[in-house]
Amino acid sequence: MTGTDDQRKRPAGAPAAEPQPAGAPENWKREPAGAPDRQVEDRPEEPETSGHGAKVADSATNAPIEAEGAALESDLDALLADVKRERDEYLELAKRARADFENYRKRAAREAEEAERRGKATLARELVPALDNLERALRSAGVDPEADRLTGDGDEPASEEVSAHEALARGVALVYGELRAALERAGVESYDPTGEKFDPAVCEALATRPGEDGVEPGTVVETLEKGYRLDGQVLRAARVVVSE
Repeated sequence: MTGTDDQRKRPAGAPAAEPQPAGAPENWKREPAGAPDRQVEDRPEEPETSGHGAKVADSATNAPIEAEGAALESDLDALLADVKRERDEYLELAKRARADFENYRKRAAREAEEAERRGKATLARELVPALDNLERALRSAGVDPEADRLTGDGDEPASEEVSAHEALARGVALVYGELRAALERAGVESYDPTGEKFDPAVCEALATRPGEDGVEPGTVVETLEKGYRLDGQVLRAARVVVSE
């Protein structure tokens, strides 16, 4: 279009149109003359953020904290597991130590009891022959070793004069009675199987003789030496004569 055409279309008396500046938008329009100038404030451009972007930022910020918390929790679990394992080991050791101590205590008590019993048995075996000799001495003196256990009860007046033989017999009887009482206090007891069936576990047959009327064969008819036992264990078997 030429300038002549513009002049034809513009009404008479209208001002000439100002050309559009270069780079202006298509809807650009010049403000009418006399209109106040608009002041455009230069504002910094704000980054556009959406809800999803904010969540992503928060997640990125919290990720290291959550990782650290998970690592700490894992360490605590491992530490607790180690403590429980050590506790169980110490408890097991304590139980074993207690059981070992109980076994040791019982074994020590049993060994002490057995040692005491062996000591008593050994001493009794050594004293039994002396006890037999004292009993023979009393019988040869005409004194019954079993009469009143020969403890010197003092049935006769102390001022009664006795012969030297009787005084010696009484002295021997007192020694015999005290020795036998001491053995009984230690658990040693004597037994006489006369009239019982011969038992090789507690008797030793030194001789045999024909049995009297009514006496069955294999019956102990005479005891030459009494037997002794300690807590049911035979220290010395009774030496006897058995009927045929």
